[in-house]
Amino acid sequence: MHRTWTPPLRWVFGAATLLGLFSTAQAYRLTALTTKDPSSIELDKLLTLNLAYWFIPAACAPLIFQLIKRYPIDQQRLKAIAVHAVAAFIFTCVHATGMTTVRVLLFEMAPPLGWLTALQRMHLTNLDWLLMTYTTVVGFTYAMGYYREVQARALHEAQLQSTLMEARLKTLQAELHPHLLFNTLHAISTMVHTNPEAADRMISRLSDLLRLTFDRTGAPRVALQEELEFLQKYLEIEQTRFQDRLTVKYDVDPATLDAEVPRLILQPIVENAIKHGVSPRSGPGLVQIASRIQGDRLWLEVRDNGVGLSGSARTQFRTGVGLANTRDRLECLYGEAHRLEFSEGDGGLTVRIAMPLQRAPVPTEAAARVA
Repeated sequence: MHRTWTPPLRWVFGAATLLGLFSTAQAYRLTALTTKDPSSIELDKLLTLNLAYWFIPAACAPLIFQLIKRYPIDQQRLKAIAVHAVAAFIFTCVHATGMTTVRVLLFEMAPPLGWLTALQRMHLTNLDWLLMTYTTVVGFTYAMGYYREVQARALHEAQLQSTLMEARLKTLQAELHPHLLFNTLHAISTMVHTNPEAADRMISRLSDLLRLTFDRTGAPRVALQEELEFLQKYLEIEQTRFQDRLTVKYDVDPATLDAEVPRLILQPIVENAIKHGVSPRSGPGLVQIASRIQGDRLWLEVRDNGVGLSGSARTQFRTGVGLANTRDRLECLYGEAHRLEFSEGDGGLTVRIAMPLQRAPVPTEAAARVA
């Protein structure tokens, strides 16, 4: 790959003009210090000479750029160095010829010692400076080319990383849908013969839940209000299944409703609370869902009054699809800026999630009331 960059020609001549003006000011001041009558200095001729000194390299720049592109140092090192060495010498000769010609035309007199001597003197006087100029042009062109390539590569890698992360999030989210569907269908199948009416209601509510899911697929993050709306549809199915054995309470801070959360972040945790906490109980079960803002973080909490986790249940809970999926999605979206905590009290389990507080637009359509 040719790591070169060609500046626009107007930039080249713009820089040459600035350098010419600077050289003119420097030469004028130096001449004024060494002459008795500064007013005798012919400023127009001095300006013409100094502009010509820089405009000649500017006029040669397009040819230098072509050589840089055709003979890249990173691919044809020895050949490129040889070509640029010859080109640099020719450049100095062209510059000496140009400057000698400008002097002759400007002062309207032939070189007193002849053209050949004048050319040699002009060439040798400026040789070191002109070689430095040529080398600077080549080096600057390569440096800018490398810089732009590094920037482009960094941007490409960032875009690729973003694409890979998005693909992983979609994969993780796609895992949840069949997991939720299969579990719900399994629950329905166990009630078809024992309680057909309840099974029928669950099928109807599952249809509503799936419609809501398909209508809102795509975005990896949604407003908390939308997430709670989906969760309520899911809990209607579970409450049909458990009837009076399942009570759900909400302690949601209204200021958190427009906070942005990962899509389907609460459902797997609530499902685990019901499966490992409420279901094994012989009496009524309670699931509490809370949200609050603490500093620049949003905290979500799911608590149950179930039987807690035994050794085997704890292993199943921590390695299950729902929790593993939740952990991976939080890692994808927030990296080390999130927290996922578990605590057991006197019966029951509490799961807490913390994430950076970001606001999301709340859907304009009527949303479910959270009480």
